[in-house]
Amino acid sequence: MRKIVLMALLGISILAACNSSTLSFSEIENVPNNVQEKVDATVRLQSITDGGKGYYIVFHSRGDVEANLETEGNTVTIKFNETNPQAGVVKQNTYYLTTDREHDTIDVQVNGESIPFDNVIAQ
Repeated sequence: MRKIVLMALLGISILAACNSSTLSFSEIENVPNNVQEKVDATVRLQSITDGGKGYYIVFHSRGDVEANLETEGNTVTIKFNETNPQAGVVKQNTYYLTTDREHDTIDVQVNGESIPFDNVIAQ
């Protein structure tokens, strides 16, 4: 009886680990050199893949940025809220995104409006 219970717990643990979420989104303060070399400062929104592991999302803003992540179905939505715009000042905001297998679409919204990626680079 003990063996059956232990085997069941082991099986449940393995299945739970296989189904664990990998979705994450965080701001990057120190951008790796190999990524920074690919950043195009002339575009507003850029995606640089990390060899299939995740995405560096680079957003150039003229003000302060608050970022949030939401999911619905197969879509990951990154919401940037840009405040306190300053003329002539452009700041690079870099984030790292990893997604689950079921997420195949990335939607980026700035102040509630969807915008396309200006540049997508696969490494």
